[in-house]
Amino acid sequence: MDVDNGDGGGVSGSMDIEQSLLQQFSCLGTTDKDELVQQLQKLLGSPTHLNYSTAAFFLDMNNWNLQAAICSYLDVEAPNTLPLMALVSDPDASETENIEPNTQFQKAWHISNSGTESWPVGCYIQCSDGDTFGAERVYLPALQPGQSTYVIVAMQSPPMPGIYQSKWRACTPAGSYFGDPMWVILTVVEQGTIELTEQLSHFSELGAIPPLVPQVPNPFIPHYIHRENKDSAPPDGQF
Repeated sequence: MDVDNGDGGGVSGSMDIEQSLLQQFSCLGTTDKDELVQQLQKLLGSPTHLNYSTAAFFLDMNNWNLQAAICSYLDVEAPNTLPLMALVSDPDASETENIEPNTQFQKAWHISNSGTESWPVGCYIQCSDGDTFGAERVYLPALQPGQSTYVIVAMQSPPMPGIYQSKWRACTPAGSYFGDPMWVILTVVEQGTIELTEQLSHFSELGAIPPLVPQVPNPFIPHYIHRENKDSAPPDGQF
């Protein structure tokens, strides 16, 4: 399973342990190693889920402290319960997405459940880094293995011209990140620039030589892309 807790956190419900039960065992104060192994197995599942050798390993690593052994085991094993998600395609992706300030637009991603288990109810996507573009979290359907869906987020471009980026991640109901990251890279241009670009493109088609329009390099694009596109006409950037 996917191991990525990102900025979110917490162990999900399948590994959740009743605090009162944990306190009962930790108060026994036994030094019998066989009994400690049995207690750890009982708390974390069963001998078939956690064999004797594994239980003894975590206890020995924590000086046979039952509570510390439980925490160590959960730290190692709990992330393995995260779902899997693959980004199938980014239909609106463009290395030079141009848009005017304060303009509403939609961003779409095609994602799928690439794991062998169904997604739990309550998963969502949210901005994990960069500009949110005024967008809120969007909840995901509980996809079955192999199923896919389009997730659409309503956004608005920033008020000032510039180049902006936003990173989005899928989250479990408990807030743990999983799956492939999704990106928005946006170039906000001054009011009327897109219309001027379209006019210049029209003049070029008629045979006129348009004046040179200065290009602003996108820092999120590798340099070789800039070199390849240096003499090309700027894209219309419409969403």
